[in-house]
Amino acid sequence: MNVETIREYCLSKKGATESFPFDDVSLVIKVMNKMFALIDLEGANSIALKCDPERAIELRDYYTSIEGASHFNKKYWNRINFGMDADDKLIKELVDHSYEEVIKKFTKKLRAEYDALP
Repeated sequence: MNVETIREYCLSKKGATESFPFDDVSLVIKVMNKMFALIDLEGANSIALKCDPERAIELRDYYTSIEGASHFNKKYWNRINFGMDADDKLIKELVDHSYEEVIKKFTKKLRAEYDALP
């Protein structure tokens, strides 16, 4: 997996936008202004994704490329290092999972706005 491929995949999600709110090397991808991914452009070798707490621990136990995300609540966020034992299919599935984890926490108002998007 490379940075541009994962960036394009994240941005293909309904309502997804990108920004640099922290610095010029941490690309944040949001849906309805809620972060679901952070791509490290400096090292260009990892992505932080939200995850169900139980699944987050299982993934860390099974894959050497997945660990608790630095500077995030490690209960809910994993960092996936590219080029190790997590293949492209798994990384895309984890992006999908992160996106869904964020959407399911939307308020009714935000959900209505999201549903109204094309």
